[in-house]
Amino acid sequence: MNDAREIYAGLRADLRAVADLIQPNERVLDLGCGDGTLLRCLMDTRHIIGRGVELSEAGVLACVRQGVTVRQGDLNLELRDYPDKSFDTVILSYTLPYLNDPAFIIKDMLRVGRRAIVSFPNWGYWRSRLSLLLTGRMPRAPIDPQPWDSAPRARPLTVGDFTDLCARHKFRIASQICLQGAQRVPVRFDTNLRATTAIFELH
Repeated sequence: MNDAREIYAGLRADLRAVADLIQPNERVLDLGCGDGTLLRCLMDTRHIIGRGVELSEAGVLACVRQGVTVRQGDLNLELRDYPDKSFDTVILSYTLPYLNDPAFIIKDMLRVGRRAIVSFPNWGYWRSRLSLLLTGRMPRAPIDPQPWDSAPRARPLTVGDFTDLCARHKFRIASQICLQGAQRVPVRFDTNLRATTAIFELH
């Protein structure tokens, strides 16, 4: 159990916030699961039944080494193989900016799971806005050093953009967590300015 607590403590702040939303013994599907660290942590601390989908071969191999069940493939193709409500929670962590059709994926997440948890870096953060104003160059995501032209290329979005998307497609926002670095910030009128990361629970 000490090892599990250490793994939890070592998670990125946004992943800890996601983990806190997961109940014991849930069936969890993690899309774009990377090296499987979040799923491994949830398996050890929440005793979930976890599955992952990951595109990169390196990520898949890392998952296998951690004992995480994973499928390699594109989210658009892999999700359609799962029956309705086969999971309690479907997670999409930091993958949203790289999707060609995010609304389609979220709809499929809510078909496959009883709820969806989506997290992403917020380009609406005040430092990102100031950087664009002062330099005239596209800012990097608040907690991601990747240049704009590196592959895979992210499409910048803000908390405001995502809430608009949810309203247009009638995704119900059950809860929202916003972080500035590792610290939680209150959800209020200026959240889009203050948050570096946003986590939404959708039903």
